[in-house]
Amino acid sequence: MNILVHMKGLGGHLRRSYSTKFSSKNVRQTFIDFFEQKHQHLYVPSSPVRPRGDPSLLFVNAGMNQFKPILLGTVDPRSEMARYRRVVNSQKCVRAGGKHNDLDDVGRDIYHHTFFEMMGSWSFGDYFKEEACAMAWSLLTEHYGMSPDRLYVSYFSGDAASGLPADEETRHIWLDIGVQKDRILPFGLQENFWEMGDTGPCGPCSEIHYDHLGGRDASPLVNTGSPEVVELWNLVFMQYNREADGSLRPLPQQSVDTGLGLERLLAVLQDKRSNYDTDLFSPLLDHIHQVSRCGPYGGRVAPGLEGRVDMAYRVVADHVRTLAVCIADGVSPGMSGPELVLRRILRRAVRFSTEVLQAPQGALGSLVPTVVQVLGDAYPELHRYQEQIVSVIDDNEDQFLSSLQQGVRIINKTAPLPSNHNSQPLFPAPVAWSLHRNLGFPLDLLQLILEERGLQVDQVLLEQLLARNHKRGSEPAVASESETHLDVHTLASLKQQGIEHTDQSPKYQYNLHNGRYVFPECTAAVKALFVGQQQVSEVAPGQRCLVLLDRTSFYAEQGGQSHDQGYLSRHDSPDVLYPVEEVAVAGGYVLHLVPAAYALKVGDLLHLHLDQAQRLSCMAKHTATHLLSWALRSVLGPNTQQRGSHVGPKRLRFDFSIKGSLSTTQLQEVQRLVEEAIVADQEVYSREVPLRNARTIPGLRTVDEVYPDPVRVVSVGVPVAELLDGHTEGHHSVELCCGTHLLRTGAIEDLVVVSERQMMKGVSRVVALTGEPAKQARDAGQVLAQAVASLVTRTASFSSSSSSSSSSRRNDAQSLAKEVGLLTDAVDSTPVPQWQRRELQAQLRSLQRTTNTALRKVESQEAAVRAEELLQQKGEQTVLVERVEADSLSVLMKTVNQVSSRRPDSLVMLLSHQQSSGKVLCACQVPKGYLAVAACDWAAAVCSHLGGSSGGSQLVAKGTGTSGDITEVLRWAEEYAHRSAPPKDS
Repeated sequence: MNILVHMKGLGGHLRRSYSTKFSSKNVRQTFIDFFEQKHQHLYVPSSPVRPRGDPSLLFVNAGMNQFKPILLGTVDPRSEMARYRRVVNSQKCVRAGGKHNDLDDVGRDIYHHTFFEMMGSWSFGDYFKEEACAMAWSLLTEHYGMSPDRLYVSYFSGDAASGLPADEETRHIWLDIGVQKDRILPFGLQENFWEMGDTGPCGPCSEIHYDHLGGRDASPLVNTGSPEVVELWNLVFMQYNREADGSLRPLPQQSVDTGLGLERLLAVLQDKRSNYDTDLFSPLLDHIHQVSRCGPYGGRVAPGLEGRVDMAYRVVADHVRTLAVCIADGVSPGMSGPELVLRRILRRAVRFSTEVLQAPQGALGSLVPTVVQVLGDAYPELHRYQEQIVSVIDDNEDQFLSSLQQGVRIINKTAPLPSNHNSQPLFPAPVAWSLHRNLGFPLDLLQLILEERGLQVDQVLLEQLLARNHKRGSEPAVASESETHLDVHTLASLKQQGIEHTDQSPKYQYNLHNGRYVFPECTAAVKALFVGQQQVSEVAPGQRCLVLLDRTSFYAEQGGQSHDQGYLSRHDSPDVLYPVEEVAVAGGYVLHLVPAAYALKVGDLLHLHLDQAQRLSCMAKHTATHLLSWALRSVLGPNTQQRGSHVGPKRLRFDFSIKGSLSTTQLQEVQRLVEEAIVADQEVYSREVPLRNARTIPGLRTVDEVYPDPVRVVSVGVPVAELLDGHTEGHHSVELCCGTHLLRTGAIEDLVVVSERQMMKGVSRVVALTGEPAKQARDAGQVLAQAVASLVTRTASFSSSSSSSSSSRRNDAQSLAKEVGLLTDAVDSTPVPQWQRRELQAQLRSLQRTTNTALRKVESQEAAVRAEELLQQKGEQTVLVERVEADSLSVLMKTVNQVSSRRPDSLVMLLSHQQSSGKVLCACQVPKGYLAVAACDWAAAVCSHLGGSSGGSQLVAKGTGTSGDITEVLRWAEEYAHRSAPPKDS
């Protein structure tokens, strides 16, 4: 290595300068070449930053994410990934949102990033600790030229409470490599024991740390967060599996997962204290300077204007990299999930760019070509989507800046005049919320603007609105918000007009008569009409409008319960009907969305007609939701918290806190408790009481939302008056709730949980049916269980029998495999009890493994027979191209493998002509190490000649095409092999 040591710089510290070979491109490629060429690792490109089928992640945040199926044992055995043994790559990672979130820290220091590159090497059941440590040490000291005097290594010191011994093996490995004893440091679980999650593969790890200063004993600074001594490389040795009960069991296959952050490595190799001073960022920072109206980047982390300018440089440089990579991978700014996080990143970058750096609009998008120049060689998709990336950034920036301008106008219009009193005037929280939710106006910017005017927002109410929206944010709106939403000015105008809040008591006025629910008639007067946001006195036929009545029996969407459906009729013309599409409440005013087929004016008297079946279905599911919540807390413990819910006429959904998924036993116990409450036909009590009194009720369940005062208390089994007196014996549930409920639990009839899944770490969602659909789900479960049981019996009979012919057994195995697939689809998609679904899925997975094994065995036997027949006919040939009978490409490929194993020096291609369809199957293999012609090229040429396609590797390949004359194809394929490459011994 060409390392030049210079004179002491400022502060007496040694400074070093590395040769230009340590550019980011060369350092990344050196890492890959080291493992690929010197240690036979397979290079696997980075996966996209959007996780592949992993709902637990917003973004890929570690190199191992794409290999989790291998580590968890869920990888498809037929996939290429199942064959991975040694792997190397450089993975694009984003840490913003979710568990690993660096967004708010970016810019405040010199090393946090939202996007970074994690270079990694893996061993899946191949080498383990000794080789991993030796490779890492060799790469750092011999190839990157780091002085061993600057390096420190850590190892796992053990944990008595977990029964884990110290990783003395790793310590001795480092000693044998030549690391000094006082530079091998022990650390505990937090630093040196890696776990994938609450369950799954885990194990001790060994970290390599680097001292930027050198010439001292820096061991006390290791793992202290010191910027002078940084962790470079983490070597994880996966040797245990964390079981569901928290115990550890040795893994059947040990693996190695190492991660080396490119940004930190470059800071060391390029002799920089800051990641932002490396060549990954310096071209971007120079470009930002060109488009801004500020001085050049100074690398300062300090209060004041200069420090804030340098912070803005870092924010913009980091965020535009993240935006480019995410958009290229299919994640664009949006309103939920990773898209919402990216929207926040973009708007943060725009604000720092325009407000602090004073860059013109469009400056952010203009930086994309520089990002592509720096990263495009490693990630070619950036080149492919450069124009799209710029377009998305520019469009979103334009939208955001327009929203900011509109928001400022609304603030100017809404802000109250400053007061002479000591207290600051309050800015309306609903307006602040509307600015944030609808326009994306940053709340911190709103607060700054208000402070400049001597104002403040009603923070308590604003936080309540934020929490309420967070709960129901995942529920799709039935109609667009613009149709059912009145702005704050319109609501204020209603109060100024003296229009009273809507009397909603009629929605609770129903009773049981001879076992049937009776909903009394309700008559109301039209108090106001709205077309859009415009208040009108009369609505013409054909207009959609919002109707505000003095009283209503319709339930407005709130508390997770769907709104009522039905219609309105005129008092003076009963045949004139107005269907109600949606019901919403705002500021105490209930609004009915109506397409007015006939004229309607203020003062008209209307009769309200509920869709009673829909209302009753919602009532049953809301009461069932309370019972389900109570049952979950009874099974999981009182700390189980509701995280959201939705009650509709067809099903109910309930989100709750839990460390993992419900077990089958827990699901069964939850359903048993609910069923008992239904069979008991408990009375459901409701009563409005002062909020202060309600909170004294023992066992009261509340959620984080704003409650009215007085508040409605809903209790199952015990009158509310007795609960207020402290009597709780015999009750199943007591909650504060504004929803409509059954009067007795028996009308629920039945409840079945048909789905339970983790929405995110720590939150699970159950979906349940009630009444007749629940009974149908139970029946469907029994039908599927019988079908699976029959298939188990037939598969067992097939496995124990060997009397039939090979062809017959293959057909039987294929038939069973197909039936397993069809039943699996049915079990996955049919509403059945979730506990039963899991049991059936486990049985079907086992059957799938059995049938796949049987099919492979039969195919291998057939291939062996065909190969033997072919070899007896053809003897020794350098190029063997022949037609064989094969029903599938799998059998044909196995036959090629068998022939090649017997004739390892021959080029082998076999074709199978499917007479009925004219389809031609093609498979080939060339000798190992044979470079004159590649199997993939041979197959591609033949299949292209057949008008088809192929795929494969240097050694083996397969494909398909069509032809009416197989003889001509055989001749052409053989001629191609001879024409492309001479015989191997020539």
